[in-house]
Amino acid sequence: MNRDAVAQDTIFTMATVKQEQSRGQGQAPSKRSTASTWNTKDLGKRLGVDVASAATAGALTCPLITIIDRAIMEKASKGFPIGQTIKNCLRSMVARPSGFFFTTPFILIYTLYTSTYLTANAIDTLRSTTHNQPYNAIDTGLPKFFATTIVNMTICVYKDARFAKMFGASPPSESPARNNTINTRSVAQKYSSALRVPLPPSAPTAPTLQIPKVSYGLFCLRDSITIWASFNIPALIAPSVPDFLASSPTMKSSIAQFACPAAMQFASTPMHLLGLDLYNRQPAGGLHWTERAARIRRDYVPSCFARMGKIVPAYGIGGVVNVRMRDSLMKRVERGE
Repeated sequence: MNRDAVAQDTIFTMATVKQEQSRGQGQAPSKRSTASTWNTKDLGKRLGVDVASAATAGALTCPLITIIDRAIMEKASKGFPIGQTIKNCLRSMVARPSGFFFTTPFILIYTLYTSTYLTANAIDTLRSTTHNQPYNAIDTGLPKFFATTIVNMTICVYKDARFAKMFGASPPSESPARNNTINTRSVAQKYSSALRVPLPPSAPTAPTLQIPKVSYGLFCLRDSITIWASFNIPALIAPSVPDFLASSPTMKSSIAQFACPAAMQFASTPMHLLGLDLYNRQPAGGLHWTERAARIRRDYVPSCFARMGKIVPAYGIGGVVNVRMRDSLMKRVERGE
C-alpha cells in the first residue's frame, strides 16, 4: 500500500509539473506576440522617407503631366492639336520657368500626384508597423486601394473642374450689339447731367458653364480604375511576367508598373472624354447620344495615347521612382545607417 501511495504521489507530482510547464509555454508566446505586434521603431524616419520619396517622384514627373493634361483639355474643348499645344507649353516653360512652376495648373498637378504617392507610402508603412513586417514591405490589399482612390479622386475631380474652366470652352463672348450698347452708355453718362437722356438698360451677362454631376461621376470612375491599375494590380501580376521579358523580380515589377496604368487608358479615356463633352457642350435642347459618341470617336485615339503619355510618367516613371527610392531608403533606415 505504501508503494502504491508513493507511486500515486509521484504520478500526481509529475502531472502537475507538466501542466505548469505547458501553461508557462502557452503563455510565453502570447507575451511575445503581444509585444511584437506593433513595430514603431524608427517610425518618424520611416514617415520622412515616405514624404521624401513622394515629393521627389512628383517633382520629376509633374511638369510633363501638367502640359499633357492641358493639351488634352484644349483638344476636347477647342479642337487644338495636342502636339502643337505641347510644343507651345514646353517653349513657355523653358523661356519663363517661374511663369510655369508657380502657376495654378502646376500646383494642382503637383498636389494631386504627390498626395497620391504619399498616401500609398503611408498605408505601406502603417501595414508594416501594425503587422511587424520589414520597413520596405508593400501592401496590395483593399485598404490601400480605398485610401489612395479617395485622396486621388477628391483632388483630381477638383483639379479637372478647375482645368475645365481654365482651358475648356468659354462662355459666349459679348455680341457687337452689347458692345455698342456699352459704348452708348459710356457716352451718355458723360452728358446725362446736361441732356437728361435716359440710359438704355444693360444686357444680361453671359452665363458661366456649370460642370454637370454626371461629369463628376465619370471623373470619379475614371480615377478609380486608374488607381487600381497603378497601385494594386502591378504587384499581383509582376510574378506572371514571362522570364524572356524580364529575368529578375525587380525588372518584372518595373514592367508591370509601366504596363498596367497605360493599358487601363483604353477603358478610361471614353469616360474622360464624355465627362469633358458634357461640360463643353451644353445647348439648351441637349444633344443626342450619337453626337456625343461621334465626338468621343473623333478624339479617342489621340486622347488615349496622350493620356498614356501622361499616365506613364505619373504612375509608371513616378511610381517606379517612388517605390525604388522608398525601398532603398527604408533598407538603410532598417540597417541603422
